[in-house]
Amino acid sequence: MVNHLVNSESLYLRKHAHNPIDWWYWGDEALNLAKQQNKPIFLSIGYSSCHWCTVMEGEAFSDNAIAEYVNQNFIAIKVDREERPDIDSIYMQALQIMVGQGGWPLNIFLTPGDLVPFYAGTYFPIESRYNRPGFLDILQGVRRFYDVEKQKLQNFKQEICHHLQQSAVFNALDPNVLTRELLFKGIEANMKVLVPRDLGNPSFPMIPYVNLILQGSIILEESSDDYEELCSQRGKTLVLGGIFDHVAGGFHRYTIDSTWTVPHFEKMLYDNGQILEYLGNLASHKRQGTEPTATIDREDIKPGIKRAISLTIDWLAREMRSPEGYFYAAQDADSFATGDSLEPEEGLFYVWNYRELQDMLTSEELGELQGEFRISVLGNFEGQNVLQRFNDGELSPNLESILGKLFTKRYGENSTDLKTFAPAKNQQEAQQVIWKGRIPPVTDTKIITAWNSLIISGLARIYGVLGNCRALELATKCAEFILENQFTHGIFHRLNYTGQVTVPAQSEDYALFIKALLDLHTVCPEQDRWLTEAIKIQEEFDQRLWHESTGGYYNSSPEAAPDLLVREKAYMDSAIPSANGTAIANLVRISLLTDNLDYRDRSLQGLCAFATIMERSPQACPTLFTALDWLLNGNLVKTRSETFKDLIPRYFPTTVYRIVTDLPEGVVGLTCNQTSCLEPATSLAELIRQLN
Repeated sequence: MVNHLVNSESLYLRKHAHNPIDWWYWGDEALNLAKQQNKPIFLSIGYSSCHWCTVMEGEAFSDNAIAEYVNQNFIAIKVDREERPDIDSIYMQALQIMVGQGGWPLNIFLTPGDLVPFYAGTYFPIESRYNRPGFLDILQGVRRFYDVEKQKLQNFKQEICHHLQQSAVFNALDPNVLTRELLFKGIEANMKVLVPRDLGNPSFPMIPYVNLILQGSIILEESSDDYEELCSQRGKTLVLGGIFDHVAGGFHRYTIDSTWTVPHFEKMLYDNGQILEYLGNLASHKRQGTEPTATIDREDIKPGIKRAISLTIDWLAREMRSPEGYFYAAQDADSFATGDSLEPEEGLFYVWNYRELQDMLTSEELGELQGEFRISVLGNFEGQNVLQRFNDGELSPNLESILGKLFTKRYGENSTDLKTFAPAKNQQEAQQVIWKGRIPPVTDTKIITAWNSLIISGLARIYGVLGNCRALELATKCAEFILENQFTHGIFHRLNYTGQVTVPAQSEDYALFIKALLDLHTVCPEQDRWLTEAIKIQEEFDQRLWHESTGGYYNSSPEAAPDLLVREKAYMDSAIPSANGTAIANLVRISLLTDNLDYRDRSLQGLCAFATIMERSPQACPTLFTALDWLLNGNLVKTRSETFKDLIPRYFPTTVYRIVTDLPEGVVGLTCNQTSCLEPATSLAELIRQLN
């Protein structure tokens, strides 16, 4: 039995193609059918590497009794949130209004025609458990409410619509509110988000927040030590905790505990790009207090950070990079124990049984491994061990060799020989291929422009800080692929499935790719190409998604998404930086690089559009405060190539560079903001003091 999803390019949608539920795509055919038959819409949103999405697909969505009831009483629609973040954003907000929190899978019920939500939840078990009712009971209750409680339904819909519409309306404030005091307020408020409160909570990287705090540590004189300590601690927990794959590189999505021990095992491209950029920023920040000399010692970075960066780049190149040069979207949390297993198991590819370690290693080697990593007979995850380091010092060659044995056990080859690792593109392939080592998790091989952009930015920063030419090559090839392949008929696109572009670019795709191009220009300012391309794409972005009257960028264009309940402008930071915060910072950077104040005026209008949010809810929008930092403190440095080479490994987060050859004799650099310049610097030390 197959349903309407069988020919989908989306890995997530194809996973549901053989469910007995008659799933539809989001589109006119399904939406009109619901209206004609007066059936409520059951909308289910998730993504391919989501563990609980996979669980629900194998349980409730595969149950014949549930499917029969759904097919008779609802129009069931599946959406891949990675394809359509604009749809996901609206209904995730509705879920949060209804139940106070969000998550995936997002299961929500809409009235036909107007598409207004009236009931929602996340994971529903097939039978009552986890203090959650069984899914069939939910379905019957929802249908009964829809048929019988007409007035209550109407009242509830009006309330939800009011909340959603209000959230999409912004009252622009006067530019005079965009002050240093507002910036300091935002930095301090967002620092509180990162201070752990409840020890039972999961731990997320939260890079947009910690990047703002790192920037704040160099402009806030009071409590700067506290800010620096918090940022250092976040870097330390990332590179030592179970969230990092200490054997093969790459960061998992988050940890389910507050001690950074047991991860939710999926590896998302967007996390790894942001973490690379943050670790590069953190490493360069440590040079802030050093004496300005003519050279930078690139060996001064903590070994734990350097190892995490190096292994993550290895993982990206080995497992996540296509032959064409772009990067795949994600790797699943789950994998199969054997080719005959009925269901995949969470974390199986990554964890280690104590007996397995005893059989693989000598007692001396196991003892040495236990001296550096948290390992026990009972384990820390369902009887298995997730590796977590005790300190961030350099690992001995012998210990690296021991970890190499674990790598070989997992992959069937050693890391020196295994330069590329062909992904399992679906569950059938994972089970049918004869793997040399463990069966790997499925890799979602589509390209998402926004997520690739985050990787480009991370790799570019690593090149700037460490001089890692491999990182620059990977970033450059990826950017070239996007420029050459993600445009059709002059329109920028979000997705690419094996050479076929689809879904017009959304605001996060534009904003993050423009940032990526500007980041490449920052580390290679002699090459005008990256800036030229950024300006060209910025023009399309402005034409398609800019709101002329109040400012800010819509998530998607009306012609690309005519059936959305509201048109949103993304300002909140989630797993990735907000589109508008990123876009506004981009405008300031382009203005500095081109001396064109029109871009600055647009950035000012954009921040004014969100100023009310920044005042009332600063913890929701750290990237908007990063943009405000650029607006207030952005600098342009005009200098020669030899001086630039010593500036770029240092941490000047709101500075752009222009290579010039016509500086007066004896001048090494000139620092300017939008409307004025400082005294010409006659030495590197003086130039660095000005920037500090």
